[in-house]
Amino acid sequence: MESNIYTGQDLGAKYSKSHTVFKVWSPNAQSIRLVIYHEHDSNGNVHEMSKGEKGIWELKLKGDYKNKYYNYRVTIDGIEKETQDPYAKGAGVNSEKGMIVDFDSINPVGWKEHQRPEALRFCEMIIYEIHVRDFSIDINSGMKNKGKYLAFTEENTKGTDGILTGIEHLKELGITHLHLMPVFDFQSVDESKGNQYNWGYDPCLYFVPEGSYSTNPYNGEVRIREFKEMVKALHENNIRVVMDVVFNHTYKTGTTPFDILVPKYYYRTYDDESYSNGSGCGNEIASEKPMVRKLIVDCVKFWASEYKIDGFRFDLMALHDIETMREVEKELRKINPNILIYGEPWTGGCSALDYNLQFTKGKQRGMNIAVFNDEIRNAIKGDNSGFLLGFVNGASGLENEIKKGVVGSINYNNTLWGFAKDPIECINYVSCHDNLTLFDKLEKSNGDASLEEREKMNRLALSIILTSQGIPFLHGGSEFLRSKEGIDNSYNLGDHINKIDWNRKNKYLKTFNYIKELIAFRKSQHVMTMDKAEDIKNYLNFIEAPKNTVAYILNSPYEGDYEHIFIIHNGNRYEVTIKLPLEGLWKVIANEFGANRHGIQNESVYISNEIKVGALSTCILCRE
Repeated sequence: MESNIYTGQDLGAKYSKSHTVFKVWSPNAQSIRLVIYHEHDSNGNVHEMSKGEKGIWELKLKGDYKNKYYNYRVTIDGIEKETQDPYAKGAGVNSEKGMIVDFDSINPVGWKEHQRPEALRFCEMIIYEIHVRDFSIDINSGMKNKGKYLAFTEENTKGTDGILTGIEHLKELGITHLHLMPVFDFQSVDESKGNQYNWGYDPCLYFVPEGSYSTNPYNGEVRIREFKEMVKALHENNIRVVMDVVFNHTYKTGTTPFDILVPKYYYRTYDDESYSNGSGCGNEIASEKPMVRKLIVDCVKFWASEYKIDGFRFDLMALHDIETMREVEKELRKINPNILIYGEPWTGGCSALDYNLQFTKGKQRGMNIAVFNDEIRNAIKGDNSGFLLGFVNGASGLENEIKKGVVGSINYNNTLWGFAKDPIECINYVSCHDNLTLFDKLEKSNGDASLEEREKMNRLALSIILTSQGIPFLHGGSEFLRSKEGIDNSYNLGDHINKIDWNRKNKYLKTFNYIKELIAFRKSQHVMTMDKAEDIKNYLNFIEAPKNTVAYILNSPYEGDYEHIFIIHNGNRYEVTIKLPLEGLWKVIANEFGANRHGIQNESVYISNEIKVGALSTCILCRE
């Protein structure tokens, strides 16, 4: 295969009004025939393709084939099989056929002219993870296009008692990046049926938007237009869009375009040709092979350019080799220097990829790629779905682990030694779509606690994330105690379990408002979003504090900041007293009762040398 490495940037179907050029890589095919379908369900017209250099089969088809459907019929070892083009940019229902796309004729009005939101420093970013269907499907969501891309374009949506929902909620909360769970084409949902559910970690066509989130999956133009309308609306509301990409495996093997065009090449296999299963899903993509690496890089470049995507979250990123991730980062920065790249620095099982090549935690150092910080996650709440406890829900002796997260997991001193070169490499989180929601975990592990105490634990957990150095990540709905009825792996369990229950925003409005104010305060203070390890060492100092309490002071050199910010996290179920690091007047930004970015009224100053911090709470004091 090494002699058949193609470096051109024109794989797939390249449309023009006078002709379309098709190119597909299949070095061991005996013949390939292009099949054109004038309608998705019509009979096909067959055209022979010619084999050129580097394993490329090509055909220049004269005429206007705008938005027509196509497949390839591939003969290997005398057996012909029909398959989609892995580089197809559009598709019909259930991806049975690719589509020849004329993007200019599909783009929504104003698409090319619209701009991404202004650039942010990486640690100024605040990520919010959501599933397209979960976001709007609730009967009380106030959105008309329930479960669809277009729900994100609806303005002035409200739920029960007038609470803001949808994009208005995101704006009110103040997040900067919306992380969409898989929105490329996935295979586990029948697009012709409107009530099927899956998280979408089941890739089929990597260059095509998922059709079940469009209003018409049969017409390949609709999903493209509506996806772009979603992105445009979010951008115009100052929200950037992150795609969750699953390049580590495909839904099936054997019948995929990969295995039909170049059998076994795209997958890692053992000597007996069995598939390696580091994904836990039956197979794994061999990113270290040149043409696989090329597909991954070509794909993210395409989404960043054609769809103006602002970031990529890599599922099971440790199944990708270091060189592939280095190439991804280099090429994406050419398109958008401010693009956000992060992922899971682990695998889902044993992989055939040499461990030294896997992009595991620590390998990202100095590469401008961030990884999920599972260490602070576990320190805050314990394990993901069991009864183990963490700092906020009853464990002792975790102060240093919390401190490591507070400094963004950099090498802060001889005691606090982390995996990140700089905090921009650290995604701080306490929950995500996987496993129990934060609130469900607290309910399971702390059955003896009152609802009020568990709400405080939830609030304290998120406040640690939002006041730590690094990039904060919120599981959508955790700001109002999202629940999945105690079920952890809900990937296919439908709307009842997975939906955002917008009535919970009413029920837990105090926590929502608290998180909203913490986000606003974080965004207002440069010293809370430092990008360099050296700055953290210079301007963040820990203060002696009681057991199960973490206290530190930020001494800011930045114009527009408070000169001093004192933050205390109390993981105890009782009040503690902390000596203030400086004498004088302090403004209270947050305490056990609430938060206000401008200072809590009637509690704005203390003229004492100590402060009482309520049970299971964060206290933030500021002074000029």
